Amino acid sequence: MIDRRGLLGGVALGATLALPRAARAQAPARALAFPKGFVWGTATAAYPIEGAVDVDGRGRSIWDTFSHTPGKTKNGDTGDVACDSYRRWREDIALVKALGLKSYRFSIAWPRIQADGRGPANQRGLDHYRRMIDALLAEGIRPLPTLYHWDLPQALEDRGGWPVRDTAHRFTDYATIVTRALGDRVPDWGVFNEPKTFTALGYQAGIHAPGRRDEAAFLRSTHVVNLAYGMAYRAMKAERRGLRIGNAIDVSFGYPASDSAADRAAVERWDKFNNLWFLEPALTGRYPEGVLPGDRLAALLDIRDGDLAMLRAAPDWIGINYYSPFRIAAVPPSGRLVGDGIDAKWAVAPVPSAKTDIGWDIYPAAFQAILQRLATITRDIPIEITENGASFNIAPGPDGRIHDAQRIAYLDGHLRAVHGAITAGVPIRGYHQWSLLDNFEWAEGYSQRFGMVWTDYANGQKRTIKDSGHWYAGVAQRNGLLDTQL
Repeated sequence: MIDRRGLLGGVALGATLALPRAARAQAPARALAFPKGFVWGTATAAYPIEGAVDVDGRGRSIWDTFSHTPGKTKNGDTGDVACDSYRRWREDIALVKALGLKSYRFSIAWPRIQADGRGPANQRGLDHYRRMIDALLAEGIRPLPTLYHWDLPQALEDRGGWPVRDTAHRFTDYATIVTRALGDRVPDWGVFNEPKTFTALGYQAGIHAPGRRDEAAFLRSTHVVNLAYGMAYRAMKAERRGLRIGNAIDVSFGYPASDSAADRAAVERWDKFNNLWFLEPALTGRYPEGVLPGDRLAALLDIRDGDLAMLRAAPDWIGINYYSPFRIAAVPPSGRLVGDGIDAKWAVAPVPSAKTDIGWDIYPAAFQAILQRLATITRDIPIEITENGASFNIAPGPDGRIHDAQRIAYLDGHLRAVHGAITAGVPIRGYHQWSLLDNFEWAEGYSQRFGMVWTDYANGQKRTIKDSGHWYAGVAQRNGLLDTQL
């Protein structure tokens, strides 16, 4: 069981849970069965797959603007066409069915529902998602929609975007519209996808939409997003009391670059923002201590009377997105507020590791570690892995098949980590591989392929299930993993 003292089975945050590399190489991986009723699924998001950006009343999003700005995405790629899934959604649902999966996580594009982020609903947009949901239900597949996967209507960004409190009110109106229209069909909802990523990369680092570099705006945006979650949660429950509502937060496990006290302290501070900033407020109505100066917290975030009570909206389930660990080192202060004095890199301190084609380290032990770490805080709230996967840019071979053995090895290792966390008492009820399709991967454009299904962008968007897709279908069918020697 989980050690409730805040340790990972007796191992402190920052320590490694892995066997020595030599021992791992000698230990065959045994067959593992997952709990009865475990849900196997896959995930997508609207802007990366839908295309049809000017169809049926859809408005412009910040990603339309950003991707059309020279120098912002690899090769100037845009999501104008993407996988053309707005038109080919039936084909994509058929793929989910063919893989034998029982849950499909997708996102609803806010600009399709309200072109400018305010006002009455665009019925054509709602009808599109209603048809999708009805088709999923007819095939025995659970719809798991996310209300916001990074595509803020551009008109709201023009008014200040997420740093402006009014955006929380506009988002709540949008959530209410969608719940009223679709809540009779869908009991499980995700509100935000990776709020830490879209606020930090969009408003602090400027490498994602809307491309701003303003730390003050970034800090305010984190509070507005937390506020929007609490407001939307209440509005959705008011519309339909039985809904089960959560967030998908991106997490990682941080390893100190050395045994120094400074590096270990840096890990602790990094963890509070990276993993808890959008989780602890929902659970407790408070922000983690030690990230920002306590006497300046309210001013920096623009916290007003009643805000903290609104933040507290304990999720019915928690979505976890995980890809890779970080190496954390203490460095001289630079003057930034969040992350000042901390150097975080996609690199593993404990052992050398292989990398995915996007350059992220492969180290499944860190996945189990962070799941056990979070469960000391979330306790008995059900967890679903809402994203996990790897980019390997392997093209079809002479036989027309995509032999992506590296992705199979990645998924096998990370599913074993999930099983280990379940065995340790973490209440994980489902897993969604990212992604069903190769798609537009944000600032990376089409340069990275995370899909279990090959998308042939140059030849009519033809879809081909990769070896990893067939392998994952087998895992889902048997609800378990076979013996392997990795």
